[in-house]
Amino acid sequence: MTTSKRPTRNRQGKIRPQEVSGSITKRTEEPLLNSLVADRILTHEDLDRVREIQRCENGWIGRVLLNHGFCSRLELYQHWASCLGRPFVNLIASPPDYSLLRGLDTSAMFDERWVPWRITDSESGRTLVVATANPDIRLLDIAKQEFGIGRVTYVLTTDWDILQAVSKGAGKTVAHVAGEDLAESRPHLSASRGPSWIQWLILAATATGMLGLMYWNRFVGLDVLLTVLNIYFDASITTKLVFSVMGSREVRKEEEKRLRKLIEGGGVIRRRVPDTDLPMYTILVPCYREANVIPVVLRNIEKLDYPRSKIQVLLLLEEDDIESIEAAKSTKTPDYMRIVVIPDGKPRTKARACNVGLSLARGELLVIYDAEDRPEPAQLRDVVDRFDELGPEYVCLQARLNYFNSTQNFLTRMFTLEYSLWFDYLLLGVDKLGLPMPLGGTSNHFRVQALRELGGWDPYNVTEDADLGIRCMALGYKVGTIESTTWEEACPEVKAWIRQRTRWIKGYMMTTTVHTRSFQKLKKTTGWRGITSLILFIGGTPATFLINPIVLAWGLYGIFGLPLPNFHLIGPITALNTFSLIFGNSIMIALSIMATRRRRQWSLVGYALLNPVYWLLHSLAAWRALIQLIRKPSDWEKTPHGLSDVDA
Repeated sequence: MTTSKRPTRNRQGKIRPQEVSGSITKRTEEPLLNSLVADRILTHEDLDRVREIQRCENGWIGRVLLNHGFCSRLELYQHWASCLGRPFVNLIASPPDYSLLRGLDTSAMFDERWVPWRITDSESGRTLVVATANPDIRLLDIAKQEFGIGRVTYVLTTDWDILQAVSKGAGKTVAHVAGEDLAESRPHLSASRGPSWIQWLILAATATGMLGLMYWNRFVGLDVLLTVLNIYFDASITTKLVFSVMGSREVRKEEEKRLRKLIEGGGVIRRRVPDTDLPMYTILVPCYREANVIPVVLRNIEKLDYPRSKIQVLLLLEEDDIESIEAAKSTKTPDYMRIVVIPDGKPRTKARACNVGLSLARGELLVIYDAEDRPEPAQLRDVVDRFDELGPEYVCLQARLNYFNSTQNFLTRMFTLEYSLWFDYLLLGVDKLGLPMPLGGTSNHFRVQALRELGGWDPYNVTEDADLGIRCMALGYKVGTIESTTWEEACPEVKAWIRQRTRWIKGYMMTTTVHTRSFQKLKKTTGWRGITSLILFIGGTPATFLINPIVLAWGLYGIFGLPLPNFHLIGPITALNTFSLIFGNSIMIALSIMATRRRRQWSLVGYALLNPVYWLLHSLAAWRALIQLIRKPSDWEKTPHGLSDVDA
């Protein structure tokens, strides 16, 4: 198979396939169907159903056959090879020459579905033999550009074989790119570096000045320290109040708009893009030591209202997680789902696994779901509609998160109050104000092209989601929200909750460190409002938890006038401490009560009064996070799932 045309590459440098109208794939659809009928794999009644489904989904006929269970993958590709007059090769039984993969772009091979299989020598010269699941790729361009060979032929294999062969042959390369690409290409945006020298200088100067003041007069030094901490604490709480009030206004507008539609039109009409026009959607499901929830993944994704021929589900499993790999293999998975074994490497984080998934993504849009997530069935369609409304400058939409086991115990009730406030009000206010938005760890929907341009996730940041949301804004992209909910499992055990919250708070500290290295990029895109939000909201979230015990202790000292030998705070400082204690706790209790309104969670109102107790748990996790940030910054403490006594 040869061509004299010059190679055509897209923005990632990948060779584009031939136009669909004249493609080999399109021309062989009818012969392929006839071959399957001739071997009695399909009936004539099946043909009618297949063609009807294809008219609705507008995909390759092979995807329709596989996704709707008309034939097996092996049957499909063997018959297709026969129609093409090409040999079929099982790459597991006859693996490629892995030395040929060195230095090649693995993401291009994944995306274009090819792998160099052999180089043969004959009297007429050297020939490159390519194993491919995509006969439309311009193979001569590959041979000339990658190997300097002017002769090429191909054998057919399955897309699954391509995935396994490239992953095995280029495992070290895949692992290195997934873990180090951002740190090497954009080190200023990676948490691998730690604070910059300017940040260290500011920190050292501040600490030296405070210690010097304490040495000169410990009472004056303590007064100054408490003043600074209280002002920052109050400013951060006020920032959350402002964002939540803005979000509350947006919620009221949404409710009024919905009510108006009901009154005027007799119902809410959901815009529905025809199946044929829907884009390909990649769903990443990172799992680690979660064999018990593999069936839940399949069940919840199966409920999504989206054409199966336009879904690519990648179940991301770590190489050493044998139990989960075996559980996934023993489960009957649909054709649109792939088990991707992540090559061993460092750092061992969810972000690194997602970067591997991104390199395999064939979708125009991409979303991350945790293993136990239960997204609303229409969520993918809603995102497509919302992206169309907002325009190409928006590259990410964050769905709202809440919990299906909200009433299991005290911890899950408080967790639900917190998430209801965060996703239903606070982030809605951030979105309305156009400020940097920390994404949640799941149900964030991306345009794949933009996500690749952003450099994917930072594997060294343990809240890679929040970091990526800020990076989007810093690099001039926009992030929004979508009115669709994904139901998660709230962690019901205190020890597991502390570990989870430690990681989240540590990640917010890392994110603040990364994005305060240079204010210029963020200031250019979001102005001083964005910088203020970064300091008081992103940085303020862990800071308030760290400061909270100090505010509590000195606030109680001021309220009750507790005697301390040879010690006395001046009146204004005592008053400020007392104000911070009352103000901070009152605001957060009030906001927690407000958070119950949108979802009518009235049974949780009384628990809002216990917010100060919940914050003490946060403070414990925050100080633990600060210690970890110094000792082992990229250490990932896994949150176990499947602990709930409520069926997802």
